[in-house]
Amino acid sequence: MKQLLHTLLQSLATLAFCAGSVTAFAADKVPVMASFSILGDLVRVVGADRVTVITLVGPGGDAHVFEPKPADAKNLLQSKLLITNGLGFEPWVQKLVKSSGYKGPVIVASQGVKVRSMLAAKGNGTETDPHGWQDPTNVVIYARNIASALGKLDPAGAAAYQANSEAYVKELQALDAEAMAKIAAIPADKRKVITSHDAFGYFAAHYGIKFLAPQGGSTEVEPSAKQVAELIKQIQKERIKAVFVENMSNPKLLTQLSKDAGVTVGPELYVDALSKAGGPADSYLKLMRHNVTQLVVGMKQN
Repeated sequence: MKQLLHTLLQSLATLAFCAGSVTAFAADKVPVMASFSILGDLVRVVGADRVTVITLVGPGGDAHVFEPKPADAKNLLQSKLLITNGLGFEPWVQKLVKSSGYKGPVIVASQGVKVRSMLAAKGNGTETDPHGWQDPTNVVIYARNIASALGKLDPAGAAAYQANSEAYVKELQALDAEAMAKIAAIPADKRKVITSHDAFGYFAAHYGIKFLAPQGGSTEVEPSAKQVAELIKQIQKERIKAVFVENMSNPKLLTQLSKDAGVTVGPELYVDALSKAGGPADSYLKLMRHNVTQLVVGMKQN
């Protein structure tokens, strides 16, 4: 009995140690790090049970203002692959790679996407719009790039990764057709939306919606009083009722703007990050369906 109790206590101690460990990689799976939560979801779908994924910027996190911590560098060193969005979305990645000493491959999931431009965060000229995942036809490219990268890293699983990505492509195509039908039912002159920061460029172009944002492309830069005043005039002139704030933005600005313009802020949208597990947008597919549903409801009120 004493021996049995001793063995049990040893097992519990081991479990407690593992639970408190910095890294969460499983020993029998390919360790992959993704830069942010949406990308992490895509890697999990394509990699399935052959990979373990850790994301740097988790659900609800803001990649625009993210600062890597020592634990992130330690986890990166234990990874065999780092997958990023690219397009300037993660300006801190190269510094993290260098400081951590990571020597493995770094894959840009957006490689091959037709890049759009957006107004620069500080209002001077234009810059690359990094939010490529807002168009599900771009996510088809993301999924296939991820499958290719995983296949090179783990040749024994290459066929499985390709099959997983192609199955997911069918889900993305079904999502896109569903979204297109719902938005097409809204008259073109009503397809106008106010959001807190300019992250819907790809979505807008693909679905034929006009988005206006007081904060520009980055959550780091506050709009001027003049920009806000001009937007209020436009809201009132065009009678825009579809006003939304994103899950990783400070709602104070848009709440004040909507109050001054006499409109009500709609439900939260998910743009640069997933919701936490169990939330309305804890996967990319759920995120897109949630956003489309809320945007359609809002635009019908215009």
